Amino acid sequence: MSPSSTSESNSPAPVATVSNWTLIKRMLGLAWIYRWGCIKVLLLQVAVLSLGLMALGLFGLGVDIIQFHINPKAKVPAYPLGLQPPPDMPVMNVVFLIAAAMLVLALLRAALTYQYALASNHLVQSEIVVDLRAQVYAKLQRISFRFFDTNETGSIINRVTGDVQNVRLFVDGVLLQTVVLVLSVSVYLFYMLHIHVMLTLACLASTPLLVVSTWLYMKKVKPATLKTRELSDVMVRTLSENIQGIQVVKGFARENEEIAKFAQANRNVREQQNWTFWLTSVFSPLTSFIPQLNLVVLLCYGGYLLTHDPTFTLGQGIIVFAGLLRQFEGQVTTIATIANSAQQSLTGAQRVFEILDAPVEIQSKPDAVRVLKARGTVRFENVTFGYRAEEPVLQNIDFEVPAGSSIALTGANGGGKSSLLSLISRFYDPDQGRILLDGVDLRDLDVDDLRRSIGLVFQESFLFSHTVAANIAFGYPRATREQIEQAARIASAHDFIMELPDGYDTILGERGNGLSGGQRQRLAIARAILLDPPILLLDDPTAAIDPETEHEILEAMQSAMQNRTSFVVAHRLSTLRRADRVIVLEHGRIVESGTPDELAENSSFYQQATTTQAPDEESLRLLGLDLEARV
Repeated sequence: MSPSSTSESNSPAPVATVSNWTLIKRMLGLAWIYRWGCIKVLLLQVAVLSLGLMALGLFGLGVDIIQFHINPKAKVPAYPLGLQPPPDMPVMNVVFLIAAAMLVLALLRAALTYQYALASNHLVQSEIVVDLRAQVYAKLQRISFRFFDTNETGSIINRVTGDVQNVRLFVDGVLLQTVVLVLSVSVYLFYMLHIHVMLTLACLASTPLLVVSTWLYMKKVKPATLKTRELSDVMVRTLSENIQGIQVVKGFARENEEIAKFAQANRNVREQQNWTFWLTSVFSPLTSFIPQLNLVVLLCYGGYLLTHDPTFTLGQGIIVFAGLLRQFEGQVTTIATIANSAQQSLTGAQRVFEILDAPVEIQSKPDAVRVLKARGTVRFENVTFGYRAEEPVLQNIDFEVPAGSSIALTGANGGGKSSLLSLISRFYDPDQGRILLDGVDLRDLDVDDLRRSIGLVFQESFLFSHTVAANIAFGYPRATREQIEQAARIASAHDFIMELPDGYDTILGERGNGLSGGQRQRLAIARAILLDPPILLLDDPTAAIDPETEHEILEAMQSAMQNRTSFVVAHRLSTLRRADRVIVLEHGRIVESGTPDELAENSSFYQQATTTQAPDEESLRLLGLDLEARV
């Protein structure tokens, strides 16, 4: 009973722009929740980098030892922590000890790398993604229908799947990597400066160029990433609509046009991605060129120092420095990856937080009145409502329905009938006026209690991919099989259920595929009455039903409406004649009201319906006629 069930339509609301700093603070708050997992992953990664650095230092020491053995005039190797082998130990034995130490470090590094991979995956996939996705899904269950009115299904699905993944990317791909980048670059820079200050400055002179190019890349790639997500939403929406409307597509032989439509949406995504890839492909060569330029500087300047400075060694001066330089540049070039991850996470965060921040407009007050067993008296007092404030779809609605009576709502399409039912279920609140249940404003009642007091049957009832019994018991999972079967009998559904392959345990296809429209409606009626609700809302349940099936549905409705306050949206005389009172809505206003007999004599709308509809046998019987007399 959303706006989509009426003639009103809503265009998607624009996504509010949120500053990057606001999004970053929100994601930092998310990381703080999982701070111990983040610290564990961070320490493991730092340990892996430290072991690699130690192995590099040992390799340089080994080279210097060999160089000193070959040329005793060379600088004496500097052993770490003052540890020095006995003077009489053979050189190769020392080299073998260093090689063994490097092997041990390599094994430790491999073990820690494995632990890092497990810890990182557990943090981001088993904790952050699962928890955040659950939060988003839970919020979707509670936010107002207005959010669904203004956001497409494909966009919502993308937010729960892809955008949640992008948000977690901030933790492991941005936050942790940035901390590792700062720590490792600081250590590498200190180590290189310790080896030779001028050589370090010369080799790193091109680093500002890398920083500037990264900033330009970030500035370009964010809007490109956002546009890609928007086009992906369109593609998913096209796919979703085609699957849901496949019968219409095939019925009108529009397969080729739909293929072309999806192909165009697919091409749009591809072209936008190609633009993003082009930006990356322009940036990546630059990040590859700068390290090569630095190696050229190292070769020339380092070679000069090696031949002119006796304190400058081959192992520590050239080989270790080259390794440090490569590690330094490798960390700096991750700025590009971090920048790309940051843009993806910011784009995804904006879309995810829009759901998490969406207001829960319909919720119970702290002191809400509990509804234990409603009598069912419903009163509308000067109710005005619109999906947009400037476009009311109901205006000054004022009437009362005594408990146990039935009301039929009729009128031209777009008159506001389904919207009126939505207000009774409190899917929306009135803009003006109020609705009372047994004398209490609906806004003062507990929402869950209110909705459990109402049975709903829609024009096209939705069934889940589950058993028949589970579908009937959807609103009351604790129902016994006897209660389920009793509800099915009242809804005239028991007989056809028993003819299914597994009876009540038959698993239905998606949306109840395999059942006729009448069968689906009878299951929906059984689902609505299982809780024995005092109020029953039926939104034109016979609109898409053939006359033969309509009789079965009407009989099921008649049984379900016994001793319940019932609201029925209807256009057929056979349904209208069963109501205690008929209300005619036009352009959101009540234009006529009365019993079926009163309207049959005085209502222009009712008389027009009588002349334009060809009454079936059921309608004629209700009118006190018989088919032979009419002929």
